Amino acid sequence: MPDIKIAARDGGSFTGYLAKPSSGRGPGVLVIQEIFGVNAVMREITDGMAKQGYVALCPDLFWRQEPGIQITDKTEAEWQLAFKLFNGFDVDKGIDDLKATLDHLRKTDGCTGKAGTMGYCLGGKLAYIMATRSSADCNVSYYGVGIEGLLGESAKIGKPLLMHIAAQDKFVPPEAQKKIKDGLAGNDHVSMHVYPGVDHAFARVGGEHWNAPAAILANQRTAEFFRKNLA
Repeated sequence: MPDIKIAARDGGSFTGYLAKPSSGRGPGVLVIQEIFGVNAVMREITDGMAKQGYVALCPDLFWRQEPGIQITDKTEAEWQLAFKLFNGFDVDKGIDDLKATLDHLRKTDGCTGKAGTMGYCLGGKLAYIMATRSSADCNVSYYGVGIEGLLGESAKIGKPLLMHIAAQDKFVPPEAQKKIKDGLAGNDHVSMHVYPGVDHAFARVGGEHWNAPAAILANQRTAEFFRKNLA
């Protein structure tokens, strides 16, 4: 599948990996990257969503720092680069880029116009923010990092949000998880699932903390969620 160009709202452009279903038509899913760029893992996830019948698009959110980053979680040097890019990432500009991508996706040939988001790690945090700041029809957050500091925006969640939380997440400790659970309790738009005994990135195929049973269950819940909210 091709990389395409997306116009940024403040000028310039960035790339995104586009995958379409065999039928050529379906709702949209905006796939939001981890801290390793639009790498093989994210492309496989995007392809997987296309196989489920969605027009899927994964944008390069690190383009303002270093366009085209595609690294893995296998070496210390790659981790250091990933954290450097993460620490240099401007969240507000990233959300602007995701909104531009959402607009582009909805206008993409074959997209029905309905579109949701799905993000992992950094992308899980951004999916939460898209639930509070964008017009996405629904949003899915996998082990988002830093959401406990964004709960003041939760009243703005007006569309369905599905959250997958790793109980043993080394980047989201128990006190942060409690804040998230307490802060979102009673919000009818939010569904939350906690996966016991698993660490951050339990759904990253081939990753150190990959956990097949938890990943399969989370992905099944995501598939059902999208079928319900993007039909």
